[in-house]
Amino acid sequence: MANIEGKKVLLVVSPKDFRDEELFETKEVLESNGALTTIASRQTGTITGMLGGKAEATVALDSVSVAQFDAVVFVGGQGSATYFDDATAQRIAKDAVSQGKVVAAICIAPSILANAGLLQGKSATAFSSEADNLRQRGANYTGESVTVDGKIITADGPSSAKQFGQEIAKALEN
Repeated sequence: MANIEGKKVLLVVSPKDFRDEELFETKEVLESNGALTTIASRQTGTITGMLGGKAEATVALDSVSVAQFDAVVFVGGQGSATYFDDATAQRIAKDAVSQGKVVAAICIAPSILANAGLLQGKSATAFSSEADNLRQRGANYTGESVTVDGKIITADGPSSAKQFGQEIAKALEN
């Protein structure tokens, strides 16, 4: 178990059709290691996953201050495509990288990082549907369950959510 007591993690989640396991399992791993998690979405309130799970977004994306967090995690699922070309989501990702934060994305969400220009020359993975997009944006697509390149952590989908959370926790220890 990593000791990340008091580390603050921002989970960026689409308002609907996020992948339940990618939010709930990742969040559980982080919290069980001592992290404090905050869910951000396009607007505050109840958000709903593809499998019907519900969560509360307490921060609106456009009011996020990356400086308040140690890590930013983009949760996947069909709904995360809403952030592929979203200037606010991309600003959050770019700010996190420039401030030396841990930045993570799972499933199709690594395309948010790729589209923001953050995976150029980096090793990364994603759900197979996003492989070409990552390669076109200069990433070294690995096809692995979870790929760690410095402080950027990417994962391929729901079955990797727990391992994804563990890698984020490890990165926050350092």
